Amino acid sequence: MREKEVEAALVKAAKKRNGVALKFVSPGLSGVPDRLVLLPDGKIGFIELKSPGKKMRLLQEKRKSQLERLGFLVFCLDSKEEVEVMLDAIQAA
Repeated sequence: MREKEVEAALVKAAKKRNGVALKFVSPGLSGVPDRLVLLPDGKIGFIELKSPGKKMRLLQEKRKSQLERLGFLVFCLDSKEEVEVMLDAIQAA
């Protein structure tokens, strides 16, 4: 399975929950997560997508910590099986 397959599963699952998984790009700031998930009732989460078994780079870990210090949920997603669990966590926050 490739990262694109995990990403497609995330986009589809967010849409099923009446939300969106927007591609997140920040010019001039490297290491930001790949997707910004917006769910009903103002629920927000940042998602870094990886191929199965791959880990975040050091700069990505730094950005994850930075966003978490600001109070945001940040996840690293590397399998389609984790998508629903991660979306449940965002909705429960």
